[in-house]
Amino acid sequence: MRTKPKPRWKCLGHTEAELRARGFRFVAGADEVGRGSLFGAVVAAAVILSPDSPIRGLNDSKQIEPERREAMAERIRERAVAWAVAAVDASTIDRINIYQASRLAMKTAVLQLKPASDFVLVDAVPLDLHVPQQPLIQGDERCHAIAAASIIAKVYRDSMMREWDQYYPEYGLASHKGYQTPEHMAAIRLHGPTPLHRFSFEPVRQNSFHSPMAQDRQMEMFAV
Repeated sequence: MRTKPKPRWKCLGHTEAELRARGFRFVAGADEVGRGSLFGAVVAAAVILSPDSPIRGLNDSKQIEPERREAMAERIRERAVAWAVAAVDASTIDRINIYQASRLAMKTAVLQLKPASDFVLVDAVPLDLHVPQQPLIQGDERCHAIAAASIIAKVYRDSMMREWDQYYPEYGLASHKGYQTPEHMAAIRLHGPTPLHRFSFEPVRQNSFHSPMAQDRQMEMFAV
């Protein structure tokens, strides 16, 4: 049986324009990255774009080359009315599950916006917010605000992974960003998971016993 291909959307920002025409002033987009990663936090961003300072080329962060994504993230931070980032760590993901952790990260990012949003466009899932909202399937490919949020979140999380790579160099985090690659799985089997891996994810759980890692090195980050 052939699977039906996903529709391709053109990111035009029509939804935001329609909402502004209805009287909403601060339309936020929210998105998360890192949901499928085996390591570290899930990161979300929320962005309110200015209709007076448009940003060309906005699209789903996964469809943009890393160098261009970095440049676009800087442009978004400079021109946006407001933006915010939030992260939910691996231990919380293990406790409440990745779906709820993703929703929590997006909700937290939205609540940090100043000025506060009066309408939220969110990629795919509803949030527990007392603000009008509209979840959109493939929202990061359809709405400028959600695309901007996906870019900010992706750049932020990639930076986190490069930082953690300095403390756990055996795992190659800077290259695969914690996702399930042959390189990453080989490192987990050889060294065992770190305390920042997601133990509720089966590939980590399968290799979580008898770890030869001598100690938890998280505290090295706070050493004088």
